[in-house]
Amino acid sequence: MSAETAPQTIKEFTARVRQWYRDDYRGFRTFFDAAIENVKPIPEDTDRDIRYDWRNKSIDDLCSFFDEWYAWLPEMPTGLDYIRKFGWLYYQNEYGRAFVTKGAGYEMTKHFVAIRGEYFDSPESAALIHAWVEDLGGIHKVSQQYIIPEPTNPAGHYGFNNFNQFFSRKIKPDARAIASPEDDSVVVAPADCMIYTVENLTQDTKFLVKTSYLNVRELLNDSQYMRYFDGGTAVFCILKPHSYHHYHAPVSGKVVEAKEDVSGEYFGVAFERFRRGYLVIKTERYGHVGVVPVGLTTIASVVFRDKFKHVTDTQPIAIAKGEAIGYFQYGGSLNILLFEAGRFPSLNLLQGQQIGFLLNPDEGVGKLRQSKSNDFLHRVSFRSE
Repeated sequence: MSAETAPQTIKEFTARVRQWYRDDYRGFRTFFDAAIENVKPIPEDTDRDIRYDWRNKSIDDLCSFFDEWYAWLPEMPTGLDYIRKFGWLYYQNEYGRAFVTKGAGYEMTKHFVAIRGEYFDSPESAALIHAWVEDLGGIHKVSQQYIIPEPTNPAGHYGFNNFNQFFSRKIKPDARAIASPEDDSVVVAPADCMIYTVENLTQDTKFLVKTSYLNVRELLNDSQYMRYFDGGTAVFCILKPHSYHHYHAPVSGKVVEAKEDVSGEYFGVAFERFRRGYLVIKTERYGHVGVVPVGLTTIASVVFRDKFKHVTDTQPIAIAKGEAIGYFQYGGSLNILLFEAGRFPSLNLLQGQQIGFLLNPDEGVGKLRQSKSNDFLHRVSFRSE
């Protein structure tokens, strides 16, 4: 099989990985060996279920790991486990990071994403749905909030044809009330999420996204509109595996620029380039507001509605607060809002609601401690003073 032909099966994939190692194709063996030699110890307080010690591992171990990962069926509480296990290869390890983001190592991660992604689009993946529905409280509870398709087969998957269709399930129209729909001073949460902020942005100053650092210039792909966010604020809206995985407009206005796919099919976790899209909304009250959905894990799929896939300022498109922009398939879990300097409003909450969560500074956004509840977060709104 030529290097240009993408592997179609996990067997073809691991055969290629072994061949690349033997040939040191594009430095594959050199980068992998250096990564293994520089693996850092796993922190002592790490959960046993997400540990994987890469020290002294061989290329056969790497292939066996991918075989196991491919065959593994994630449940809601364990959905990120293999991603975290793989992450110890490049945890605080510049050589490990270079291995998975450069040359043939990058090709390896890209090919695995494609093969794994095809599985979640396949009818076989529907077998996962029952366990996820039960973790969400059962089909009766799920159907109170979400649109459940009419079953087309007796397989018992509640009408969903594959796991991605379930994961990106649509919400019922009345299940998420939009705060003050006629009041443009109120900004609403774009998704069911937990929130934290980064202030005093510049076009070039890096801030943490997972375990990598990005800036506004990179997030917006050198857009002409990046200059509006100098000195501004980034609001990170973090989705969990059980969340409603569509993202919506936080404000009303006109989309003056949008691009669904900034960086192509990238593996995601802890790499410097994530699969992402972006929109820039021009508003009367807030100036320009950026919306950047980011795919983070093994599919990293960011899907825009057709009307927002590609927009330019010569043909802007009106957008209403709360209007659906797009959705994530399995693997997407972050939406970043960008505000101009001095425009970020206050965050208003009722007594007793969650205002924070524990974040491990060594791991970035992606490895959050489990929260008992974040159901209220679709009601969170910001208000301009």
